[in-house]
Amino acid sequence: MAGLYFEELTPGLEIAHPWGRTVTEADNVLFSCLTLNPQPLHIDADFASKSEFGKPLVNSLFTLGLMIGMSVNDTTMGTLVANLGMTDVTFPKPVFHGDTLRMKTKVVSRRESKSRPNAGIVEFEHIATKQTGEVVARCLRQSLLMKKPAA
Repeated sequence: MAGLYFEELTPGLEIAHPWGRTVTEADNVLFSCLTLNPQPLHIDADFASKSEFGKPLVNSLFTLGLMIGMSVNDTTMGTLVANLGMTDVTFPKPVFHGDTLRMKTKVVSRRESKSRPNAGIVEFEHIATKQTGEVVARCLRQSLLMKKPAA
């Protein structure tokens, strides 16, 4: 199991996730269609070519999902009880087909669960950047995580 337990996720801990992911046109179109999002900025190259961006934008919810997903192996793989929420989600720069995203996570805070003695709540800040170094997405995620099992 690669994930960390509640006790191992101390505030201030920063994790630079080791891999990147290049976003493809197929990713964007498939995700947009699977989620019934017909926004032409995502799926219509001709329409998008006439926008201020000049080309299709990657669906921001795909970017959010990828950002969270890229963190799982190093943070919550096998230790997550539940995601409780995502707040303060922002997309300060656009993502386009061919951009390669990288991610880092910081543990913002943690506290004991009031209702589950074997778990605690951790708040993560996730930040995604593209190959230019520009931040393309940021969010806070609140997760309920297992405590280490008794020896």
